[in-house]
Amino acid sequence: MTIAVGDKLPTATFKEKTAEGPVEVTTDELFKGKRVVLFAVPGAFTPTCSLNHLPGYLENRDAILARGVDDIAVVAVNDLHVMGAWATATGGMGKIHFLSDWDAAFTKALGMDIDLSAGTLGIRSKRYSMLVEDGVVKTLNVEDAPSQAIVSGAATMLEQL
Repeated sequence: MTIAVGDKLPTATFKEKTAEGPVEVTTDELFKGKRVVLFAVPGAFTPTCSLNHLPGYLENRDAILARGVDDIAVVAVNDLHVMGAWATATGGMGKIHFLSDWDAAFTKALGMDIDLSAGTLGIRSKRYSMLVEDGVVKTLNVEDAPSQAIVSGAATMLEQL
């Protein structure tokens, strides 16, 4: 079953590389009592993710936060070190959370997993964005194709806020 507007997010623990080192981040810590924009990408360092999807959120970070959002996070089925390297390479470290869903547990619990083995990526996340308030999905934008970042992009999210 795929997550829908009005659903509570499943409980999960992510890994995040910070300036202080690796940390665990739970869904309770990230979402409880907060308004958070969460977006997912099929993979760090992949073309659409790095050239289109992530840059929109980094460039519009202040505008998104100014609309009453407490935090922004990106999640991918990549390991902690890849997500940390991506955060550093893009200048996003410390600006948004780069969450590693290393075993795809969160992605599968959402029903957002996709098999991209034909492209040598294996099981990954569909590309989506959502506004989450106190752990409950308020808006959900899922791309039809992993190579697009339009309906899940920062511009769409800004319009919805």
